Amino acid sequence: MHVALALDRPLLLEGEPGVGKTEIARVLAAVLGRELIRLQCYEGIDTHQALYEWDHARQLLAIRALGDAGGSVTALYGPEFLLERPLLHALRTGAGAVLLIDEIDRADDEFEAFLLEMLSDFQITIPEVGTVTAPSPPLVVLTSNRTRELHDALKRRCLYHWIDYPDAEREVEIVTLRQPGVARELARRVVAAVNRLRELELAKPPGVAETIDWARTLDLLGEQDLSTDAADLTLGSVLKEREDLELAREHLDEITAS
Repeated sequence: MHVALALDRPLLLEGEPGVGKTEIARVLAAVLGRELIRLQCYEGIDTHQALYEWDHARQLLAIRALGDAGGSVTALYGPEFLLERPLLHALRTGAGAVLLIDEIDRADDEFEAFLLEMLSDFQITIPEVGTVTAPSPPLVVLTSNRTRELHDALKRRCLYHWIDYPDAEREVEIVTLRQPGVARELARRVVAAVNRLRELELAKPPGVAETIDWARTLDLLGEQDLSTDAADLTLGSVLKEREDLELAREHLDEITAS
């Protein structure tokens, strides 16, 4: 992270869903005292949704006023009618921001190509307004769940780090930190069970967030231990696919073994 800050290079985090990639960006923003600006990527996202849009409702009202006053239509494209989206907001905020481009692998090739230019120069051109350049580059964190391969050109512009599942002891620490009311022994049993679940051929192995949810659910129900019956009752808090639930129930004795 120090290198990313020193070189003004984006940081690309890849890993399985739920290992904490997004949380890293949140923590960095908190530790550095910066604003977290998040762009959630999805299939079909375009540059206007990520950069800026015009406030058409205000422009329509202004058109009526201009008609009465005889003003110029060019005034309709002033800064007061510009709606900032995450990328433009991050550029204007500069070093005061951590820009999280979340799940970039969900976006299409065209949007990824657009990001190449923005991440190289940290500037964009708005035809009606002019060029907007970051006073100093924001810290950029991109995350990917590897639902598709990212282009080499994007990877070359980033520092790369793979985020794996934490080891058992670390995951117990995370659970007890996020849910202080959960007994450590219960957290240990839940983490052990989740690690056994990850060894199965699941469509969607549980991430750390699901581990926390499972421990929290058991604690809410007053369970002090992870019995087979308790696991069967609460599996829906850790697995979210019917086939995964059925497979897990076939191995419940192994999963809940001490």
